Amino acid sequence: MSKLETNTIDTVSGTSTLQVGSTNTSTITLGVSGDTVNVPSGVTIANSGTATGFGGTNTPNFLIFRSGNQSISNTTNTKVQFDSETYDTANAYDNSSNYRFTPQTAGKYHLYSNVYLANGSSATMQEYTITMFKNGSGIVRTHLDHRTSGVGYQQCLPIAVVAEANGSSDYFEVFIYGNWGGGSLNVTSDTFFGGYKIIE
Repeated sequence: MSKLETNTIDTVSGTSTLQVGSTNTSTITLGVSGDTVNVPSGVTIANSGTATGFGGTNTPNFLIFRSGNQSISNTTNTKVQFDSETYDTANAYDNSSNYRFTPQTAGKYHLYSNVYLANGSSATMQEYTITMFKNGSGIVRTHLDHRTSGVGYQQCLPIAVVAEANGSSDYFEVFIYGNWGGGSLNVTSDTFFGGYKIIE
């Protein structure tokens, strides 16, 4: 292998496109370990091929939901049991026993949920709180105080947070607390929980 030592490579007069590599080329390597490849201000990098190894990905990510109603008890903090998955890239959500998201990769995560409540038997909806838990402790909550009655009435409680996870043992859950006048109250199948890792 021969070595070319020079300070500048440019096109010949009258042309403006510089081609590096041709029919015999399969790999072009720029620099060695420890070098800095500098792209000056004002230069545009136009990619028409496949770029790999740049930036990051928003994985793991997941979106899960309730497959049917979940009855909740009055004045009791109840874990929402999301039991059906739309997607779960790292199998990080347990939808059969613990009903929790345990990230498989350390980093910051955007987590969000919407909990829909409906009065099942003329319960008078009064006040309720949705809380996102990390490792058994609440980290963010949404509270709603709304007084109404009538079968079929439905209420939506959204919540979202950016939280950091160690990727091995931290876990996240959604809880609902309600205080109403009586009758049954259900978390409905419109309820969902999702999240994704933030690219840093």
